[in-house]
Amino acid sequence: MKCLILAAGYATRLYPLTENYPKPLLKIKGKAILDWLIEDIRSSGKVERFMVVTNHRFAEIFQEWAKDRNDIDIIDDLTGSNETRLGAVRDIQYAIEQAGIDDDLLVIAGDNLLDFSLCYFIDYVQAKDTSCTMRYRETAKEKLQRAGVSVVDADERLLELEEKPAEPKSEWCTPPFYFYKAEDVRKIGMAIDEGCGTDAPGSLVAWMCKNSVIHSMEMPGNRYDIGNLENYRDAQENYQGIRN
Repeated sequence: MKCLILAAGYATRLYPLTENYPKPLLKIKGKAILDWLIEDIRSSGKVERFMVVTNHRFAEIFQEWAKDRNDIDIIDDLTGSNETRLGAVRDIQYAIEQAGIDDDLLVIAGDNLLDFSLCYFIDYVQAKDTSCTMRYRETAKEKLQRAGVSVVDADERLLELEEKPAEPKSEWCTPPFYFYKAEDVRKIGMAIDEGCGTDAPGSLVAWMCKNSVIHSMEMPGNRYDIGNLENYRDAQENYQGIRN
């Protein structure tokens, strides 16, 4: 299994902190967001290599960060501004092509923190032996309208995912943590060719659940989405690390 970390955004809502510095390397409790994520995943012993796909503006910063981390590769998507960004789904496909990935693939956003170990998710995907997502319950309609909303059956199979629905069909939000079986990794180019949305990573899941089998694990804890300055301050103040 390999792990692809999405870190090609420009984080304009966190300016001036991220005007010249990548959001995933901002520190929470003295440790970069990416280090929290990678150290946890590495502890599973199931991921053989990490790849961070970033933009050209921040590529050198990530390369400096990764120089003593022998299991991490930095992939520069060659974009230089928020207006020319590829979007998450095209970044996934770009990284697959650049790194020659033909393996099971864990895909995660590099700007989210969890207070539980992703090892639970890795165990779940191995038990299900399908592509998988996670989900958490959200009762506020206005938050559901800004998220990817999942519909699942009694066996936790993902039946549908809709990004930013005007009328949400459930209270299940889908955070940006995904696992794709190798056979589904090979379908991503087809998804783009067939008109899959390419900005939000959940758009790929929306296409994939109509063309494959995907299960959805209920999160056993909480996440911090570092989307703006208020979120960042909240995480700095309240994040307590990963509980096992």
